[in-house]
Amino acid sequence: MRVPAEKLTALVAGIFQKLGLTAEDAKICADALVQADLSGVDTHGVSYYIELLYVPGIQTGKINPRPRIQTIHETPVTALLDGDGGMGFVVGTRAMEIAIQKAKESGVGLVTVKNSSHYGMGGYYPLMALAHDMIGLSMTSADRFVLPTFGRVPRVGTNPISVAVPTAEEPPFLLDMATSTVPMGKIMLARHEGAKLPQGWAADEEGRSTTDPEVAWDAKHLLPLGGTYEQGSHKGYGLSVLVEILSAILSGVQIRTDPELGAEAGHFFGAIRIDAFRPVGEFESMMDGYLRMLRNTPPVEGQERVYYAGLIEYETRQERIRHGIPLHDRVVTYLQKLANELGVEQQI
Repeated sequence: MRVPAEKLTALVAGIFQKLGLTAEDAKICADALVQADLSGVDTHGVSYYIELLYVPGIQTGKINPRPRIQTIHETPVTALLDGDGGMGFVVGTRAMEIAIQKAKESGVGLVTVKNSSHYGMGGYYPLMALAHDMIGLSMTSADRFVLPTFGRVPRVGTNPISVAVPTAEEPPFLLDMATSTVPMGKIMLARHEGAKLPQGWAADEEGRSTTDPEVAWDAKHLLPLGGTYEQGSHKGYGLSVLVEILSAILSGVQIRTDPELGAEAGHFFGAIRIDAFRPVGEFESMMDGYLRMLRNTPPVEGQERVYYAGLIEYETRQERIRHGIPLHDRVVTYLQKLANELGVEQQI
């Protein structure tokens, strides 16, 4: 069914508030999840991680609903935050706000975070920088579901990289990519839809590529971006390690090998003030010209058009703002049942 974004946001915010979050923090979490759905990033919207991770994480004490976020160390352009085990949405938003403020004052702001949790769609945070005429950046360490190239046991996470760049007229550039071929949410979607996986997405217990989503889900083995060495998986593997260095090692997160959900995550955020380099208007006009060149590329036979990173998400957002967010009946049933159990007044 199609659900208006405003109703869904109110319902999810009500659920999180009943679970112990402040009204402000509950709204941040709900907004981040619904913005993912509006962009078509359904794997990081309300459909799966609320049930799989956030609600049980809060109820079992793995996630702190009311964290005391503290700055451990800072300079004029950097900061290290302790998220006190809070919701990654709340911790990440606070960290990105600090990065933006430091960039306002010094041209660049870089913030690392320890003791946080899953922070949802990575692109949510760099988009915050666009309103300030800045380039935004976010990365995060993640649960270790990804096999190193030639490896049989997971040692790295999906470890996404997200970058947002402002424009004048074109939809903004937004690169939001896992360093695995796909995130675990894609495996969940395939399971629910009963679909086979493409080769190069996931592996079985022995590290062999599999197209069976049940086998992949049971093994919790994803492959690095590229899938195989011959197709460049060592590049995805290398990028994943880089994200781990900036997000976890630089912030002091303990390196662990178990893939238990809800464990400590480290993040890295950046904001770059464009006018620290050149006039904003000139930069944005040049971005417009460059992105138009990309999307005006003649497509290959069988394809209608060429996209750039962020364009599909922008167009999906416009369509879903008009017509509502599509949700599976099972998801709607779960959310309404949870809301009733918690005594949330809002309904879809």
